[in-house]
Amino acid sequence: MQIPFNKYQGAGNDFIMIDNRKGIINPDDSVLINKLCDRRFGIGADGLILISPDKKLDFEMKYFNSDGKIGSMCGNGGRCTAHFAHKLGIAGKKQKFLAFDGPHEAELKDGIVRLQMSDIKTVSKVKGNYFINTGSPHYVVFVKNVKETDVFNEGKKLRWSDEFKPGGTNVNFVEIIDSWIFVRTFERGVEDETLACGTGVTASAIASVLAGHFDTNHVNVKALGGNLSVEFNINNDIVTNVYLSGPATFVFDGVIEA
Repeated sequence: MQIPFNKYQGAGNDFIMIDNRKGIINPDDSVLINKLCDRRFGIGADGLILISPDKKLDFEMKYFNSDGKIGSMCGNGGRCTAHFAHKLGIAGKKQKFLAFDGPHEAELKDGIVRLQMSDIKTVSKVKGNYFINTGSPHYVVFVKNVKETDVFNEGKKLRWSDEFKPGGTNVNFVEIIDSWIFVRTFERGVEDETLACGTGVTASAIASVLAGHFDTNHVNVKALGGNLSVEFNINNDIVTNVYLSGPATFVFDGVIEA
């Protein structure tokens, strides 16, 4: 079977993008999806995204972690999906699509994709740190020197800790630097650190304001793979009008035998 694909990256978070409107790939074939994401035996990516038809919206985005299993919302993946859909002619520069956590709006302008994220109605604290679900569950830990933090080992411990059973959580380590934050994320499903995580960056930005580090509704973020920004409104710990912005970049396309 020949599978046409595009490769995208958003702040270093990379994805295999497939137009699946004709059902080329069975979404339940986790073995195939895992193989395509393998960096030695496949195309290689943090995750795989299928674009499928939707009766009411422009399209549906289905995100899979690199382990082949269906994932929850992926912010950088959503921004790359918007760019890919526009490239295919499925949607315009302003679009609306369905994802794991519901409908999302996106806008493409001057090389930047601005993606509306889900509202957040519940923010909790676990052992003094913020736990926020931004479409995917995220635990946010503030550190003094994020460059020296052992993200893999510390993230893996927290990802599987009892407080987050049964599904576990993503873990973000955040340093406050002047008027911005530096975020490193251990992602579940990838089971390793990624160069950026859109939902993690969003959770970290919101947590930085809730913790009193900033008095603003717009936080600039540095990740290992690039820069992003997050906008939102907070009223009594309810977070609305959440937008994640940053570049989404086409890398290459091709056809793979599977």
